[in-house]
Amino acid sequence: MQFRNHSLALFTVCLLGTASFIGGCATTGMDRSVKTSNSIQDVDNEIKKFSVQIDSTDAALDALVKSGQQDLKKNFDKYSDQLAKLEHEGKRVIKHMDEMKANSTQYFAEWEKQGDSFTNPEIRELSEERRLKLAEIYAQVPKAGAGIRGAYNSYLTNLKEIQKYLSTDLTPKGVEAITPVATKAVRDMGTLKSSLQPVVVALDEIKAELYSKKK
Repeated sequence: MQFRNHSLALFTVCLLGTASFIGGCATTGMDRSVKTSNSIQDVDNEIKKFSVQIDSTDAALDALVKSGQQDLKKNFDKYSDQLAKLEHEGKRVIKHMDEMKANSTQYFAEWEKQGDSFTNPEIRELSEERRLKLAEIYAQVPKAGAGIRGAYNSYLTNLKEIQKYLSTDLTPKGVEAITPVATKAVRDMGTLKSSLQPVVVALDEIKAELYSKKK
């Protein structure tokens, strides 16, 4: 994976025609290129892990409300464990998306400043073309992910309140009483998972632009 990340960074620098290697900005340009490409892969990886964890948490909640009088404590503990993992993964997704936005903003700002360094007008034009095109595609990720934070916080709040309720009334009657709320929370999983899809599409578009060969 590390090799792939660095390959993406090198490919980006060469293909996009940045001036990262000109003068004293070479190291800075390369560093920012690596950070930007790494943050793309980080977001991609975290989105996939988060999606799997959503399913695992919902399965644990579903098992808890259907457990009847058997294994209530065991199923509650499993649900609590999956919920903690969901919270952890959700925070990582948001963190990496924020990092990708910051890294790409710095990267393209530096690229724009260096554009005038090219003396060859064709290279200068190509650099500007590619910068604008890639900056537009990269910007789609934070834009597409705008709904994730809200959906995640709402979903997590409901799940944690179910946990809190059951922690003081972990009885068959307590489970029966909270089941309608828990069942709705399981259904609401679709809202959170749907909020991830635009980001997946935007990331696929970036990878296609960097890796796909023109026919």
